Amino acid sequence: MMGRDDIPVVVGGDDGISDSGTIHPNVGGYFPLIDQGMATFGGCRYRQAIPLEGGGRLDVNTNFGIRRGFLPQGHRRYIPLQQPTVQQVMIDTISAGPTTVILIGAHTNFAIFLMTNPHLKRNVEHMYIMGGGVRSKNPTGCCPKNATTSCTPEQCGDHGNLFTSYSTNPNAEFNIFGDPFAAYQVFHSGIPITLVPLDATNTIPINEKFFYEFKRHQSTYEAQYCFKSLKIARDTWFNDQFYTSYFMWDSFTSGVAISSMRNDKKGEFGNDFAELEYMNITVITSNKPYDVHDGSNPLFDGRTNPKFGLQKGGVHSGHVQTGIKDSFCHVKGSNKGRCEDGYTKEVSGPEAAHIRVATKAKLNVDKNSPLDREFFKSFLEALNVQENSGRFDFKAQFPFYGEILYRPNFKHKNIGRPVIVDMDMSPGDLISLIYLLKAPIEAIDVKGILVSGNGWANVASIDIIYDILHMMGRDDIPVGHGNTTALGTPSYGCDYVSIIPQGSGGLIDSDTLYGLARSLPRSPRRYTAENSVKHGAPRNTDHPELRQPLAFEVWHSIKEQLDPSEKITILTNGPLTNLANIVLSDRDASSLIEKVYVVGGHIRDENDSKGNVFTVPSNRYAEFNMFLDPLAAKTILESSLDIALIPLSSQRRAASFPSILEALMHADHTPESSFVHHLLLLLHDLQLKHRLYRHMDMFLGEVLGAVYLVEGLNIKPSLQLKPISIVTNSTASTDGQIVLDKQTAGSVKVLVDFSTEQYYSRLANSLGNKEQSAVIGSFEEQIAVWSRPPQKSGT
Repeated sequence: MMGRDDIPVVVGGDDGISDSGTIHPNVGGYFPLIDQGMATFGGCRYRQAIPLEGGGRLDVNTNFGIRRGFLPQGHRRYIPLQQPTVQQVMIDTISAGPTTVILIGAHTNFAIFLMTNPHLKRNVEHMYIMGGGVRSKNPTGCCPKNATTSCTPEQCGDHGNLFTSYSTNPNAEFNIFGDPFAAYQVFHSGIPITLVPLDATNTIPINEKFFYEFKRHQSTYEAQYCFKSLKIARDTWFNDQFYTSYFMWDSFTSGVAISSMRNDKKGEFGNDFAELEYMNITVITSNKPYDVHDGSNPLFDGRTNPKFGLQKGGVHSGHVQTGIKDSFCHVKGSNKGRCEDGYTKEVSGPEAAHIRVATKAKLNVDKNSPLDREFFKSFLEALNVQENSGRFDFKAQFPFYGEILYRPNFKHKNIGRPVIVDMDMSPGDLISLIYLLKAPIEAIDVKGILVSGNGWANVASIDIIYDILHMMGRDDIPVGHGNTTALGTPSYGCDYVSIIPQGSGGLIDSDTLYGLARSLPRSPRRYTAENSVKHGAPRNTDHPELRQPLAFEVWHSIKEQLDPSEKITILTNGPLTNLANIVLSDRDASSLIEKVYVVGGHIRDENDSKGNVFTVPSNRYAEFNMFLDPLAAKTILESSLDIALIPLSSQRRAASFPSILEALMHADHTPESSFVHHLLLLLHDLQLKHRLYRHMDMFLGEVLGAVYLVEGLNIKPSLQLKPISIVTNSTASTDGQIVLDKQTAGSVKVLVDFSTEQYYSRLANSLGNKEQSAVIGSFEEQIAVWSRPPQKSGT
């Protein structure tokens, strides 16, 4: 949009930090330094403070749905194993000469750079940091002056802003709390720092007058985008205190940085937008008493020599907060915790770093202006200046852009059995979806899709499903957003899902469909934070009709549309969380479900074959879909539902890349078969090239469930009735395992054999069938359509 395709965009890296403290070249920054090992999977000690859904990571990942609807699509994209890494780009950039660094998130990446490249510190002229709270007193959560005695203050007066954790840590701010030890390295690096903490940002709330002035001044695409983002944040705010509790955090820091850089060149200390003063500060990384080994601090616990050469009994050797519910941090009889991890605290002595601190936003010198802060005026002027402004938004990018929703006409056809697909959006799930949409409507009718966010993709990847449905002309199919945590686990946490890699071969690839998501046609439908009072929101947004439905709502809607004689067939291709919630919440559900095809689970055989949870080596016999939510698996597989289990042993027989690629080569070609072929070639190539992609055939095997559902006897299946039980609430070494148990109340049908020849042939031929084929094959095809005038009917 801004015409700056020359600027590198970097993410991650797959190297790690050894147990001895050796930092390898391309550590991805996926975890705080204290927890970073040699892999990209692990817990969420600090990150769990960030909500997963409303107003949290889902809305940030999609910018409330605004990003997909507004920003243009460029030619650059993520490519597995080719994306520049954070560390390499920082080294290249800072090696080139004097550099200014602006940090507006956790400090992990830059701390790693400083620890591994101390010789390059001299090239960093200055750092500007948004984060921390020094003398700040949180203005949110305070009781009104006329409040009754029943009002209990929440964050009121706290140094920090951890609204999810003030009962354990009232002192930290989110950015610094994201990795306190990394922030300590940065603060104590000796590089000149200007800190813009909550002390300053709390004095520049988005007030009503600024909001409406912004609404009036949107003469550039970037101004429009920023206002849309601000407006949806306001409209979805959890209470009526938006104008007193939503502050200019990162944008104000950018303004302070620009003003200081400009004034520093002139030899002037002052700042146009903030009052500044020097303070002696440190970052608290552990809690007193020091040198007490309670299992919370991997830098010291169980070590003869502390990691990274740290001092025994020093400031890093105390208790480290283990999560937002850490019992150590609770104070009996108080709703304010005692932990200080991430607190930017004023100190004296050798622990003090002398830092320039913004303490307050300056008032507008123009007393006649409706804007009461000097930065407000500059912010609106900068966003609306025509020089270097944005070139276009998504709609203006294409001269003949138009939104079309494709719906099939099955008016004169006999409709097959209704099917719901429940998935976690792994590549195998998406291939299964394309295959099911190709199945004759007389055989099955895909009524809805349920998406879980506690599996192989973040829930924001739901937009990929919308794009596939659009490609296949099925914009009529509803998609429901389900749970992001396993059954019976905290809503703020990462139990079980922490075993999914975040780097290569994991979430970064699933969330982008291995870089191919941007080649799909773009659907007018997308995730959006639009909402309504009817569905529990505090207020209606501008377009509540666009609200993203929940998985249970999609289930209920489909249930209401059934004919009296109809029942639903369900295919689950991920954790069983959504289905378990439906069965537990709807007493009629079991009677309306005809059959459930469950892709997952591993049953040990006489060869003592192993499961596939490769990130938990101690758990030798579990399969991912069961492990990711053992309680949900137990709820479904030990229920009275008619279940066909497609276990790992059968999936492995359907996981030959050479076999499916050869079958696709000999079948007819369609846009969707070409897309699947491209994806499978890529997965196979990655598997052959890099150890982090050795598990790619696991996704290929997942497609077996969809093919068995459609083809049935045509693939010559062999089933056995087996009494099974699921291990749950045990340990990571046994959770999710299936054991044969003759004492269990029921049994499930297990697919133990089938014709692989028929399987590959029928899968490839179905994808190549011209019937029910893609109506718009790719984003490139969309560009061609949007680049020429629409044809008039009759010409």
